[in-house]
Amino acid sequence: MEANTRSTGRLPAAFLTPGSSSFMDFLADHSPQMLPGNRKLPDGIVEAPHGTTIVAATFPGGVVLAGDRRATMGNMIAQRDIEKVFPADEYSAVGIAGTAGLAVEMVKLFQLELEHFEKVEGATLSLEGKANRLSTMIRSNLGMAMQGLAVVPLFAGWDEGKEKGRIFSYDVTGGRSEEHGFAATGSGSIFARGSMKKLYRDDLTEQQATTLVVQALYDAADDDSATGGPDMARRIFPIVTVITDEGFRRLSEAESSELARSITERRLEQPDGPRAALL
Repeated sequence: MEANTRSTGRLPAAFLTPGSSSFMDFLADHSPQMLPGNRKLPDGIVEAPHGTTIVAATFPGGVVLAGDRRATMGNMIAQRDIEKVFPADEYSAVGIAGTAGLAVEMVKLFQLELEHFEKVEGATLSLEGKANRLSTMIRSNLGMAMQGLAVVPLFAGWDEGKEKGRIFSYDVTGGRSEEHGFAATGSGSIFARGSMKKLYRDDLTEQQATTLVVQALYDAADDDSATGGPDMARRIFPIVTVITDEGFRRLSEAESSELARSITERRLEQPDGPRAALL
């Protein structure tokens, strides 16, 4: 097939007339070895960098998705400034936890999947449809997950039909659950979830929601060594994104640094963070 392509200068007909709106199905038919779940692993124990904590929270008018910047490999810090939150399309985003290399590759494939569907069908998938497509991708990686290379993302976006922000979490088998209010995944998720559970309200402003998720990441880093807190010396701050009816927006470095600095300064007075009312 490659020789024929070189000699004619044209792609095979099958590449020009895909029979499915799913890019993943198309890839499985023509180049299955390129799918992350079909990669052959070396013998023995595989050590790979892992991404950790991702958090999300809804507010009237949208949803916030954020992640810390640390990747670990065993008890070592593999990378201090990894990016774990990506736009899936104009109105949705995905945050990755688990095996970093496979997770980033899955996100890129997911972005292509949504773009391919829109070009073939001439319409965008609903937010539910996007969440289902991501579930299928995670399920296809089950073989890798059973060998310790799991990918467990958090998906969030603006639902144009319901006119609100929504959050979806997953397990390693591709099982999908809709989360209401807030959610977290990754090694520090238990601490981040506890933090948000005490501070979350359903009438938060966008600014309060972004503050909430960074407070939760700070609490996660306080108790989980695999989660990285704001690094003032290296100017490494959490990635914070907001999705509303106007689309996806990532906070600028100036915005995220100011938010992280203000929280860190307050923590000098209250190391354990803000207090929730008892009643």
